[in-house]
Amino acid sequence: MPQIIFLPHKELCPDGAVAEAKEGDTVLDVALRTGIDIEHACEKSCACTTCHVIIREGFDSIDESDELEDDMLDKAWGLEPESRLGCQAVVTDTDLVVEVPMYTINMVSENH
Repeated sequence: MPQIIFLPHKELCPDGAVAEAKEGDTVLDVALRTGIDIEHACEKSCACTTCHVIIREGFDSIDESDELEDDMLDKAWGLEPESRLGCQAVVTDTDLVVEVPMYTINMVSENH
């Protein structure tokens, strides 16, 4: 069973976390199940960038992003070559190391 290592994030998981994943899970679903409350303003429909993550290790094991995800990612804060939307990055049989960026662009968030 693959694992996702979430790197420390000042607000969401200060100590980092290691989570068990199943093939076919999304990175976002694993994070939420682990108690890492990554924003997902569009309810996981690939219509915003609030669940932007950076796959630090294992990036090549996940399917390539499609055109819709690429268009959304172009709007994300802190975009990097290994950036993905957590709602679209599907876990395979390979462990991943994931960083949640410090900031997100969410104009309608009630938490800010």
